[in-house]
Amino acid sequence: MNQSSKVDIDVRERSVPRGGEPQAINERLFMQLQVFTGASRTGTLIEALEASGLEAVLYRDLNDPQGVGFLTMSTDPGHFATRVGDFLNGGPFAALVRRPEMVMLGRSYAMGYEPDLKSWLLDRPRRHVLERAWPWAIWYPLRRTGAFAALPGDEQRAILAEHARIGRAYGEGDLAHDIRLACHGLDEHDNDFVIGLVGKELHPLSHVVQTMRGTRQTSTYIRSMGPFFIGRAFWQSPL
Repeated sequence: MNQSSKVDIDVRERSVPRGGEPQAINERLFMQLQVFTGASRTGTLIEALEASGLEAVLYRDLNDPQGVGFLTMSTDPGHFATRVGDFLNGGPFAALVRRPEMVMLGRSYAMGYEPDLKSWLLDRPRRHVLERAWPWAIWYPLRRTGAFAALPGDEQRAILAEHARIGRAYGEGDLAHDIRLACHGLDEHDNDFVIGLVGKELHPLSHVVQTMRGTRQTSTYIRSMGPFFIGRAFWQSPL
């Protein structure tokens, strides 16, 4: 008689021990970007946001003079279906034209080597998008090829380490700071990740994308990238 084996599944985020104790938490930050056009006047949008109490960023769309990007965040994904949805269905945002092809939704995740796991998952992405000194932003989704998932773990880590070294160099120079979100099963186009790049100026953000094109991951194992949203924050919740 065959007996089914019990499979233990642990969905917590994990990282290296801290103070001798393993790090594992079942909490992460979700972020969603909605993009609209038809915003000829933005004063009423700001007024509505300030009255809402939502933690958010409002961007001007660099490629659309009447476009705005609306970024919200929460540890509770239901927040986007309730408070955010109700907010967008009423008031001045309801009069705008939503661009559904630009929606991006993802969750913060651990790579396994973060010295402070909770700060990495919950504080770092929030600080990056709400930092007033870094108003410029590029947001885009990407999807890896299936061949990457078939690589041995050591080879995957080496490929990702190349990306990480480049990202650290731009961050340490205060040129570009990244927000990395997983969107497996959360994206209608079946993307794997949402990437946000923020900084003081736009050119370094474009430069880091260009530099990453030469890495093994991007040149060999990325199936698709984009669409790209390029914006400049003109309203941010206080840190």
